[in-house]
Amino acid sequence: MHLPDYQGGSIVNLMRSIERALDARPCAAAAAYPDLNALPAQALAGARNIVLLIIDGLGHDYLTSAGAGSALHSGLRARISSVFPSTTATAISSFLTGVGPQQHALTGWHAWLRELGCLAATLRFRPRHGGEALSKAGIDPRSVYTSEPMFERLAAKSYVVSPANIIDSDYNLAHCGLAERRPYQELSGLLANVAAIVRGGSERQFIHAYTYAFDDTAHSYGSASPELHAKFREIDAAYSRFLADIAGSDTLVLTVADHGFIDSPAPACIELEDHPELAQMLMLPLCGERRAAYCYVQPGQDAAFEHYVQTRLDHCAELYRSSDLIAQGWFGLGPANPRLAERVGHYTLVMKDNFTIKDWILGESRYLTKGVHGGVSAAEMHVPLILAEA
Repeated sequence: MHLPDYQGGSIVNLMRSIERALDARPCAAAAAYPDLNALPAQALAGARNIVLLIIDGLGHDYLTSAGAGSALHSGLRARISSVFPSTTATAISSFLTGVGPQQHALTGWHAWLRELGCLAATLRFRPRHGGEALSKAGIDPRSVYTSEPMFERLAAKSYVVSPANIIDSDYNLAHCGLAERRPYQELSGLLANVAAIVRGGSERQFIHAYTYAFDDTAHSYGSASPELHAKFREIDAAYSRFLADIAGSDTLVLTVADHGFIDSPAPACIELEDHPELAQMLMLPLCGERRAAYCYVQPGQDAAFEHYVQTRLDHCAELYRSSDLIAQGWFGLGPANPRLAERVGHYTLVMKDNFTIKDWILGESRYLTKGVHGGVSAAEMHVPLILAEA
């Protein structure tokens, strides 16, 4: 088991280093986290431009095995940890707010939003079963996304460069704050946008740049697939061209990921419909992730629930009281968001080996991705920190 290292070795600590290097306005929630041990604020303070390039899904294990010898691998500075759960909705929220899940309380792809009485897909800000965004019903996204965007604290001109199909989403609009948003269509457009920003400004600048091209391919084809290797080579070649393009610009490029991947074949998926007795003990569908599922148990059913999991699912899942995970610091340091406890349920199932767990609700399309993440294996939790100076 590999847990986040919020004491100085996680992506949250990297954001703390960046904040302090850019003379951010004080924030008590962010101050709960020390600088990243491998890259303290003073190591960043001299650069005019800081680029944070996030390659969604690029785990440390992948980079040092299949990616060995690449341009990205040549700049590897350290192995750092993601957050818990090791998933995009939770980790990207930390990149954008500078705090851990303990504070932003976006705890997975699916979440029970008690304040709305709704089971929702957090990044899409819509009900889990689909349909229109909750904002279409007049719900202000900032009533759910309550953590202050990091960009509002920085003493630097900030940009967010993100795919055109998500840059104006409710989630992004709530999290970009004062940053100027720049959309792009293709991978080449991502780095062309960043290069133009770097070359076009004379003031101090922070650029948050994001691609999900690697993640999308890994989900579809798996972490050992030729399709993923081809996508990595494409990204690596674009990265090399980008560094050449911005040479001499006084820019520090920090490349990192939100999580890594493992492969999970369909037979390794525990489907809740095959366990009707267990399903009857739950008051809500499973929340969180296939690799880390939050369980809301019917009143008076705790003992029966624990017994069932420990006798029928012991081969594939570790069972924890979610309150214990909060107390033990799985979600972060410092005071917790008042919504955190209700968003992680009564129990958490942390899946072993390559197992996942899934239920289905009415209106939801049935599909299983081959590549998965969200758990506490080394491949999912460890991400690379890559440095380049231009």
